[in-house]
Amino acid sequence: MYQTWVRSALVLISAFSLAAGCSQAERQAEPAPPSAAPAAAPAPTPAGDAVAARAEAEKIFSERCVTCHGPNGAGDGPASAGLVPKPRNLQDSAWQKSVSDEHIEQIVQYGGASVGKSPAMPANPDLMSKPEVVAALRAHVRALAK
Repeated sequence: MYQTWVRSALVLISAFSLAAGCSQAERQAEPAPPSAAPAAAPAPTPAGDAVAARAEAEKIFSERCVTCHGPNGAGDGPASAGLVPKPRNLQDSAWQKSVSDEHIEQIVQYGGASVGKSPAMPANPDLMSKPEVVAALRAHVRALAK
């Protein structure tokens, strides 16, 4: 019985030694990792950021604002018929002159109620972390002036 146990122990020790040796040889055969990490993709340029922000702003305007303000900002969107008060005509040059950029940006982010206007103008809390998109939306609203 003792001999069987010793033989089993020797077989196990041999197997572990062989496995360790193979593992060591495999590690030595592997190529060394590169000394420097591969170069990351270049960061977008500020001009690229502005282009992306403008594209996102135009998409947001067409998906969220056109419903009430219409495609040209005249306050004649398909949902405007049932709203009281009617949506703002963003083309109105007198209104454009009467409001600051900050006022427009506040309405875009926090909704009409934040400036004492209709609560039907919804807030866009997802834009609060995207000041460049808010600025591009404001610029889009300003560009609608007649």
